[in-house]
Amino acid sequence: MIEVSAKLVGGPVYLPGESIGCCISFSNPPVPSDTRSRSNRDVLETLAWASAQIHCLQSTSDKINFPPIHDRVIPEEVSISSSDTSFAPCRGDRGRIVLSTKPKILFCDLRLSPGESKTYLYTEVLPSESPPSYRGQLVKYSYKITVGTQRVNCPIKQLRVPLRILVFSGIPEAIACEESVDLSPSNPFLESNDKTQAQDIVVQMMQNITARRSPNFFNITNMKGKVARFCLFKQAYKLGEDIVGTFDFVGASVPCVQFTVTLQCEELISDAYKSLAKQDRAVISYSVCHEVCLSMQQCVLNLPIPLYVTPAFDTDIISLRWRLHFEFVTTDPVSATLNSTLNTDSSTVYEGPASLPIETMVWDLPIQIYPTILTPDPQSQTKYNIII
Repeated sequence: MIEVSAKLVGGPVYLPGESIGCCISFSNPPVPSDTRSRSNRDVLETLAWASAQIHCLQSTSDKINFPPIHDRVIPEEVSISSSDTSFAPCRGDRGRIVLSTKPKILFCDLRLSPGESKTYLYTEVLPSESPPSYRGQLVKYSYKITVGTQRVNCPIKQLRVPLRILVFSGIPEAIACEESVDLSPSNPFLESNDKTQAQDIVVQMMQNITARRSPNFFNITNMKGKVARFCLFKQAYKLGEDIVGTFDFVGASVPCVQFTVTLQCEELISDAYKSLAKQDRAVISYSVCHEVCLSMQQCVLNLPIPLYVTPAFDTDIISLRWRLHFEFVTTDPVSATLNSTLNTDSSTVYEGPASLPIETMVWDLPIQIYPTILTPDPQSQTKYNIII
């Protein structure tokens, strides 16, 4: 019996262009005391080989229509041999392989005595054009590191380690346009760190964009007049931040009974992949803020952005965009008047109307959401293992 375990070095979240590290250990448990009298030949474990590689699988819904050229693409799990002794990292998975790194051999003919273990470091640089990890209604992108190993004359066993990939939409293109030839002296014996410097610039630009506070004011009106004045302190956010804004109803000619603000992402299918004209998009809702604001002068909006959502991105199939979806319920000024009653103790009691004629209006405000860089906690990292 051999235990195979894997643990990511830098946490489960990575950016395109980063180096992914995974420590893979192979251990032969100690022999129990009641079997120590046996010979070492009986308890010596041998593995023929082990390899690792990264895959990205894409699965789509029926609303996406692939051009004829894509219909001839055969999934990897179908094109390879079905034998258990053939290494098929994606056997059993449904979807198209959109990214696959070259497999790296960890070892050949590994022999482990009882209580002995060997650890190997698997590293791979993720291509810069990699799509992000995403689980939507129209398309899904999932990443994994597949570790395959085999005993002699035995089926191949696989250990899968999931990854999460985040991308910066729009920022890498701006950096590429600003690149210039470096005329400073360089040492040919030192490794170039252009990729590392480019990633640092991207992260710094993202920090500057999301930290910039420039309040934007919006006058919300309908056919009858002004409903409210909305202030959004910034329109670029990172994952995990709160979207904060204020509603000002002072001077409004149309009373607002209640409002609902929903954080939504919108999936837009590219023209080349549209199946039906009426089904070219999908909307997913997340955080919701609902307030009854009749007779109030101001209200505060506070919407948290979950850490598990995916920032905006573009692929050849879909584009993901983020927005705030507003729903306002309004009434007429006469019906919104509160009835007041003066009690004997000189206190005034206000009563709302029994019924209101209402109208509903909607409004969408685009926002930008960028990734956040989290410091991984070594104590909280997940360890994956199998027994072979």
